[in-house]
Amino acid sequence: MIKIATWNVNSVKARLPNVLIWLKEFAPDVVLLQEIKTVDEGFPRMEIEDLGYTIETHGQKSYNGVAILSKSAIEDVERGLPGDDLDVQARYIEGTVYGSVRVASIYLPNGNPIDTDKFFYKLGWMDRLYSHIKTCLTLEEIYVFGGDYNVIPKDDDVYNIAAFAKDALVQPESRARFQAIKNLGLTDALRSFNHTPHQYSYWDYQRGAWQKDNGLLIDHLLLTPQAADRLKDAGIDKGPRSKEKASDHTPVWCVIDET
Repeated sequence: MIKIATWNVNSVKARLPNVLIWLKEFAPDVVLLQEIKTVDEGFPRMEIEDLGYTIETHGQKSYNGVAILSKSAIEDVERGLPGDDLDVQARYIEGTVYGSVRVASIYLPNGNPIDTDKFFYKLGWMDRLYSHIKTCLTLEEIYVFGGDYNVIPKDDDVYNIAAFAKDALVQPESRARFQAIKNLGLTDALRSFNHTPHQYSYWDYQRGAWQKDNGLLIDHLLLTPQAADRLKDAGIDKGPRSKEKASDHTPVWCVIDET
């Protein structure tokens, strides 16, 4: 069994004590990190490698940044989406773990405010992601596309949909692109086991959102059919969000059979 988790850590340096505790206690085999907010050279490798992880990063100073941690070797690493040659934002990395499992760490653009170029950048990025995943599916391999998608798929994936009417995360264009990606043949790991509404992976730092459970579900693990056939369990680990100096996100995880 391989336990795979995705977690937007909102600065790996700022959250390092929490990250190390979680890695020890939860013991994931593979971790897909987003918003590491550091260049590759600044990533705290030694502390995490001491826990038995191999590390690959696609970093950026102060913003964005994604990484893969694995207790196996990470092979055939690719950084950036095809078509991202002129994109300076570090938002995508993929590699092969455990010899045959292809994983991708995704930090999809937020897109706010919707009346600016940021929203059009988000939509264009999603179009490129769609094209890349479509190509990946032709390979008929075990793929797990995990990360912070910055999309709230349904109205009951947020505590108050009315409050987000003008937010990029719920715009029809964003949702349609996310659904189109899923319609390629991907399985949402969490929703394979838990259909209960108002399951959240993110709580804002403001207005007591965590204490009131005013959250959003924006972190997702999407699996190709070959991965979905091996899916054994999935869930949300809320523990890290309750810690002091926590990230505003908490890990979403799944377990797949290695054979």
